[in-house]
Amino acid sequence: MDAVINYTIESIAEITGGKIIQHYANAQPTHLLLDSRKLLFPKSTIFFGVNISHRKREAFIKNLYEKEVRNFVIDDKEFDLSPFPEASFIVVENILHALHLLAIHHRNSFSLPVIGITGSNGKTIVKEWLYQLLQADLNIVRSPKSYNSQIGVPLSVLQINKQHSLAIFEAGISQPGEMDKIEKMIHPTAGIFTNIGEAHSEGFEDKRQKIKEKLKLFSHASSLIIGTDDSEVNEEVNNLKKENPQLELFTWSRNNVASLKIISIDKKENTTTINGFFENKIQILIPFTDDASIDNAITCWCVLLQMKIENAVIAERMLQLHPVEMRLELKQGINNCSVINDSYSADINSLKIALDFLHQQKQHKKQTVILSDILQSGKDEYELYAEVASLLKQKQIERLIAIGPQINLQQDQFSFLAEKHFFVSVDEFKTHFNTLYFSDETILLKGARVFEFEQIDQLLEQKVHQTILSINLNSIVHNLKQYQRLLQPNVKIMAMVKAFSYGSGSYEIANLFQFNNVDYLTVAYADEGVELRKAGIALPIMVMNPEENSFNVLVQYNLEPEIFSFSILSAFEKYLQSLGMQYFPVHLKLDTGMHRLGFEQSDISDLAMHLTNNNTIKVQSVFSHLAASDDKNCDAFTNKQATVFLQCCEALQNVLSYNFLKHIANTSAISLHPDLQLDMVRLGIGLYGIDSNASVQKKLKNVSTLTTTISQIKKVKAGENVGYGCKTILDEDASIATVRIGYADGLPRIAGLKGYT
Repeated sequence: MDAVINYTIESIAEITGGKIIQHYANAQPTHLLLDSRKLLFPKSTIFFGVNISHRKREAFIKNLYEKEVRNFVIDDKEFDLSPFPEASFIVVENILHALHLLAIHHRNSFSLPVIGITGSNGKTIVKEWLYQLLQADLNIVRSPKSYNSQIGVPLSVLQINKQHSLAIFEAGISQPGEMDKIEKMIHPTAGIFTNIGEAHSEGFEDKRQKIKEKLKLFSHASSLIIGTDDSEVNEEVNNLKKENPQLELFTWSRNNVASLKIISIDKKENTTTINGFFENKIQILIPFTDDASIDNAITCWCVLLQMKIENAVIAERMLQLHPVEMRLELKQGINNCSVINDSYSADINSLKIALDFLHQQKQHKKQTVILSDILQSGKDEYELYAEVASLLKQKQIERLIAIGPQINLQQDQFSFLAEKHFFVSVDEFKTHFNTLYFSDETILLKGARVFEFEQIDQLLEQKVHQTILSINLNSIVHNLKQYQRLLQPNVKIMAMVKAFSYGSGSYEIANLFQFNNVDYLTVAYADEGVELRKAGIALPIMVMNPEENSFNVLVQYNLEPEIFSFSILSAFEKYLQSLGMQYFPVHLKLDTGMHRLGFEQSDISDLAMHLTNNNTIKVQSVFSHLAASDDKNCDAFTNKQATVFLQCCEALQNVLSYNFLKHIANTSAISLHPDLQLDMVRLGIGLYGIDSNASVQKKLKNVSTLTTTISQIKKVKAGENVGYGCKTILDEDASIATVRIGYADGLPRIAGLKGYT
C-alpha cells in the first residue's frame, strides 16, 4: 500500500506530533509506504512501519535501507540509528495514530464534497457504480479497491488533490470505537448507509450496537441516504438526527413512505426493471438480476436523484453499469477448471453474492463450493448451516468441500448433496487434495480469512509463465457499451470472437458478451464454436470457415455456417438432406468488392433461383465486408459496396417467404457510416480498444497488457557487442537487462536489435 504525498519531513513531524531524531539533508518524500513488499520509488518514499513488532522492525528498516529508502516513521525512541546514517527518522508515540493525524490534516486542507459510505455489504460496489455514473460530470477521487479499514481509509484520503471535485470513500469497522477515528479522516459532507447484515458481527454486543457504531460516520454530515425497511436502523437514524439536527434524510423503501418509494421490481433473464415514485413515477433498467445488485442500484439512484440529475439521464447511465471487480476473482485453474476466489470473508450475505456470481458462470456443468466455518453470524449454528444448505440446494451445487470444526458438526444438514467432503482444517484438506479429483468444473472458494484459503487457491490455480498477457474484462465491457451507445434503435451486435478472441481467451470473453446481451458471436472455425458450446455459451454462433469434415459438429452443436460459394452450399445441403433436416440456419456471404470470399453480384440470380422454395436451409442473415470503411478517401468505394449489397439483398428477399438480417458494417463503419448499421453490425477490434475514428478511440479503454520479468542484469563494458548480429556496440559502460520475452511470445527478432531505458 502506498500514497502520493506532498509533505516535507518537517511538516510530517509537525502534523503527526512527532520528533525528527535524525535528518538526512537530501531526503524529500513524495510516496508514503506501508507495505515493504510494494516498494516502487525507494529514494522518494517514507515508510510508516504500522503493525510491525519491535523484534522485526530493525530487519524491515535494514532491508528497505539497502533498497535506498531514506525516510522512516518509527515509535521507538531507543532505536539504534547508527546503521542508517543517510536516513531521516521521525519518532512518534503511535505509528497508526500518526498516519491518521496526517490523513485528518490532509482532508481538512480541502473543501470539496465528500461522500462517506458504510454498511455491512455493498460498500465497494456502490462506490464503484457511483464513479461509473458520475465520472462524466465530476473529477472523482475514491477508495482504491476495498480500502475501508483503519489503514485503508487514510491511504484513500491522502489521494485527494486540488483537481478533484468529489470524493467517495468507504468505511468499514469490526469493533466499537473504530468509526470515531475513521469519521475524523473522511469527515463526510454526505453519507450512504447501504444495509446492516451479519458481516463482522462478532466484535459487537448485538445488531443495534453495530448500527450505532456505523452511523457515527455521519455525526457531522449534512445529508444521509438510507433504506428504511429495517425498523432498528430507522430508530437509530432518528436518534442520530436528534444529535445532528442539520442531517437531511433521503430515504428509499419497498414498504414504507420514503423519498423514493419502490413500486415494483421486474426481473427478466439478464435485466431488471425498477419502478419507483419520486415526485412522480420514474423507472430505471439495470443489467443485473441478483437482489444485492438491485439494492445497490437503488442506493445509487437515490444519490443521483438527490443531486437533481434528470431521471432520463440516470436511466441511460444505469443501463450502462458493468460488474465491479470485487474479491470475486475468476481465474483459470488446473485441469480445465475455473476458480472463483472469494476467501476474504465468510458470512451469509456475501455467500449469497458469491453463489449468484458462481451461478452466472456457464463454462462448466459441474460446480463445487469450498466453504469454511462461518464465524461472524451470531446465529444458532443449526439454523445458520440450515440456511447455508438451503442456498446450496437452491443453486443446485453438485459438490461441497467443507472446512472447519463447526461445519463438520452439521454434516447431516447437507445430506441432499451428491458429493460432499468435510475437513477440520486446511492442512487436513491438503493431505487429501490428490484424492478429490478437480477437473472441468467451476470452483468457488469462500472462506474466512483465519482459514488462509490462499493455500487452497495456490493448489488450484493453473501455473503461469512469467510472461503474461493480461486481459481486463471490465475494459471490454466498457468498450462494448461505447459502441452500444452509437447504435440506432433495434440494431443488433455480432461480436467477433474468432482466433480465440484475438488471443484474449474464448469462453471468458464469450461468457462476458452473453451476460451483456450481445446478439451473435462469430468464430473462424467450427472447433472454436464447439469449445464455446462445451463451456456453456448459448448465444447463436456463426462459423466463418465451415469445412465438409466439420458439418457433423456444426449440426451437433447448433453452429451456423457462413456460406460463400455454390460448392459449399450444395455440399452442406446434401449433408442436411442425408439427416432429414430442414431449415437449418445459414449466413450468406456476398462479395461486393473486397474480392475475398463470397457470392458475386453476377451469381445472385442463380442463388435466388436456388433458394426459391428451398426448405433445407434457412437464410438467417446476408452480409458482406467493407474493404475501406476506415478511410474517408475511399467513401465513394464504400458507398458503391453498400449499393451493390442492398441490391443483392433485395433480389434475395423477393424470393424468400421470410425476412433475414442484413449486415455490412464493421467496427469503423459503426461510427463513420452510421447509415450502414442496417439490422446488425459486426464488432471486432473495437471491443479490444482500437478504432480508426479518433473521437471514438478517445472513449475506448486498453484491454491487453503484456508483462514480463527480468531474467538477468549484466554490467557490460564500452566497446562490447550486445544482441544478435553485432548490431549494437556500446559507446559507454552500461547495465543490460534481459527480459523473459521472445519469439514464442510473438516478439519479432528484429525487435531485439534495439534497447530501451
